[in-house]
Amino acid sequence: MSMTITEKILAAHAGAETVEPGQLVNVKVDLALGNDITAPVAIREFERIGVETVWDRDRVVLVPDHFVPNKDIKSAEQALQLREFARKHNLTNYFEVGRMGIEHCLLPEQGLVGPGDLVIGADSHTCTYGGLGAFSTGVGSTDLAAAMALGETWLKVPESIKFVYHGELPRWVSGKDLILYTIGQIGVDGALYMAMEFTGPAVEGLSMDGRLTMANMAVEAGAKNGIVPPDEITRRYVEGRAKRPYTFYSSDPDARYTKVYEFDVSKLEPQVAFPHLPENTRPVSEAGDVAIHQVVIGSCTNGRMDDLRIAAEVLKGHKVNDNIRLIVIPGTQDIYLQAMKEGIVEQFINAGAAVSTPTCGPCLGGYMGILAKGERSLATTNRNFVGRMGSPESEVYLCNPAVAAASAVLGRIAAPWEVE
Repeated sequence: MSMTITEKILAAHAGAETVEPGQLVNVKVDLALGNDITAPVAIREFERIGVETVWDRDRVVLVPDHFVPNKDIKSAEQALQLREFARKHNLTNYFEVGRMGIEHCLLPEQGLVGPGDLVIGADSHTCTYGGLGAFSTGVGSTDLAAAMALGETWLKVPESIKFVYHGELPRWVSGKDLILYTIGQIGVDGALYMAMEFTGPAVEGLSMDGRLTMANMAVEAGAKNGIVPPDEITRRYVEGRAKRPYTFYSSDPDARYTKVYEFDVSKLEPQVAFPHLPENTRPVSEAGDVAIHQVVIGSCTNGRMDDLRIAAEVLKGHKVNDNIRLIVIPGTQDIYLQAMKEGIVEQFINAGAAVSTPTCGPCLGGYMGILAKGERSLATTNRNFVGRMGSPESEVYLCNPAVAAASAVLGRIAAPWEVE
């Protein structure tokens, strides 16, 4: 029976020749991930199960990144629970402050996730790893606890939607724009519990950073997972990096899809998502005169090297507007170091930006950029729900790093060509 890439990965991990949409399957997991918000609940449930230790100390990964470095006493207590659990069970992959990064930037960089893997994480943006050709999805903390004990979980095989992006991307248009445009077309529930498979020449031309960005936001369309079929770009990324053997899967030519969308993106503009949903997208040229107070460049969506380089290119020779706070958050320590070596951090600081150690920070309204009543933030993050960055009477707009940098210079939502 013909299968999609998602179905093939699930079948392999279920020990079955084939699976089909709607089928419930018990699958072996390659990695189980928790962070400082979700793992404490999982740890409590794990201890209630009564097993002696985790199923595999190399494959249970804990990354404190949401409120780390700790912002208050409660966040310090949650981080302490992770630290003590990691020590008790001698976990190989616990990432302390100074070594940690934003989890979904960190795991691919460290070679902990590879093509063909099945990964679950108690964080909705675990779907990021689909950019590598893996099946990855977010789960609840109790599901994480069971996986930590057993190395297994159960899933319903999702239906698949295929997205084909034709044409060559114009300058300043990135994977972030492809996924924002897509969500704008299908809505925040347009792929509910489905696999979003991203294909076509425009996707094939994306770097790994751009592919991870697209997969990261699949959940914003309600998807179970997002996935990009692996190719030579994938191979170059994982060679010498992967900690385990990996497998390249691809969809059969006659695989079944619930829907197929085809987009010509050769004339696509950078996209901006207006409050309060990622589906409220429009081209940057149609944004209008929207004054902003804060710009955030970072997160598990756009905190990678490509993102920082693009932002720095736009900022070159400019200063941050006097009415704007620009906050830049590299995704990992390695990204931070590389940005330092390339002079990008110095460029950000000279322009008037605040550069942070890796953390999720303001993305979820954690800290490092909370909004007051009436304030507006433009961000390269993934969600702009009511109160996402602070006051329920604030607003968040989503965009790519080039638009974010240009807007920081002009003090309003602006296209990058306006500052060239």
